Amino acid sequence: MANKTDAPSPEQIAKANRLRLAKEEGVRAMEDAQREAINVRKNMARLKELRLAKEADAVREQNAAGPSKAKTKKPPK
Repeated sequence: MANKTDAPSPEQIAKANRLRLAKEEGVRAMEDAQREAINVRKNMARLKELRLAKEADAVREQNAAGPSKAKTKKPPK
């Protein structure tokens, strides 16, 4: 019988290192994706707030100008 040693072969060590590095990179990628998603949601909320404020200002200006005359359509002849 061949004498087996408990020490891993160089190929096993290299494979273990590749797997460890891939796992670490995957964790970093997930963290980056989560940070980016948070930043996108914050930006969307900021833009929505600006849009709503702009719409509110437009309504206030329209109300301050007074009632507008409604345009009437002429009946067809």
